[in-house]
Amino acid sequence: MRKKNFKTILKLVDLKHIIIIFGKKKLKGKNILSKTFNHRLNVALTYNVKPESEAFYADLSPNQTDGTTQIERAIDTFAEWDTRETINALEAALKVFHDVELIEATDEAFIKLKESKPDIVFNIAEGLNGISRESQIPAMLDMLNIPYTGSDALTLGICLDKSRAKEILTYHRIPNAKFFVIDKYQTLSNHALKFPLIIKPVSEGSSKGIFGSSLVKNYDKLNAELERVINEYKQPALIEEYLPGREFTVAVIGNDDEARILPIIEIRYDEFPDDVEHLYSYEAKWILDTKESDFNVFDCPANIDRELEKQIKEIALKTYKVLRCKDWSRIDIRLDKNNVPNIIEVNPLPGIMPDPNENSSFPKAARAAGLDYNQMIQTVLHAAAKRYNLS
Repeated sequence: MRKKNFKTILKLVDLKHIIIIFGKKKLKGKNILSKTFNHRLNVALTYNVKPESEAFYADLSPNQTDGTTQIERAIDTFAEWDTRETINALEAALKVFHDVELIEATDEAFIKLKESKPDIVFNIAEGLNGISRESQIPAMLDMLNIPYTGSDALTLGICLDKSRAKEILTYHRIPNAKFFVIDKYQTLSNHALKFPLIIKPVSEGSSKGIFGSSLVKNYDKLNAELERVINEYKQPALIEEYLPGREFTVAVIGNDDEARILPIIEIRYDEFPDDVEHLYSYEAKWILDTKESDFNVFDCPANIDRELEKQIKEIALKTYKVLRCKDWSRIDIRLDKNNVPNIIEVNPLPGIMPDPNENSSFPKAARAAGLDYNQMIQTVLHAAAKRYNLS
């Protein structure tokens, strides 16, 4: 859909009625957000915030084998966590209509949630320990019978474990790169996949563990990367065939028949520096792409023809439903050598940095759809509240 044809008008009638209109007519089917709430809710915001002092690092439990802390083992340990700026912006967005309490996702969160008993929780907590870390807060909330935004513990756990997500996608005939998993480091001298390959930790997000060196073209590089990933991230390594085509990210919002795709974003690898691999790696996301840099490599809406747009939307919505995502997710897609869209990754806890200069994909797509940051957050909250009959 061309940008000039994707103009969104949000008409605020009063605090009880918000209607989203695309162009001059409503979306087919029901609107993303038909109305807000008849009363203020008590909303708890669960989160993890990036550490801002060395004192935090000192509190991490030492590794029993080498005496180092986790932050010393990996420079990207807290890449998934949110900045204080994001937490403050999210709190402000929720406070437009509701009363908000902040609950950090520490080992004290269960008691605080039990005592607070909010009407609903807006959850963006990533967790720290274990392969099911993103599932910890939703599992607590399920136990306490407290409603919350976003996908449940099972979907979060599956999507964080990229191999499990890929197995489900493959079963449902949803294209994704050929792959296999190595649980423990071993030297490989043969396999069924074709070089070049991508090596990444099986259960990380925010480009953690993915660097320029992750793209390998021979066995020496493959074995070096396998050793790095398994030793540094203490988890299996996912090995995938490299998809050489264009890359897109798709923001999905809503549930069931009301699930809608916001304007598609393309990552323009032809605009990358010559010495940077065509991956949205840790270097690209967190070193090249800063507030101060001029890293303008994103097209939103993507400049694609209608047929490709249709294919991307279909595979994104099918993936969203097959993995039982709720309320919102960001789905990364890349074209293979035949220009067929393949799923790279599903992010049920999408990044939502508020500053447009930081190129956070979900807010970027929302702005292209005519939603400001507050409206985006309220839309997600409303989708969740509707599932629980709170709206």
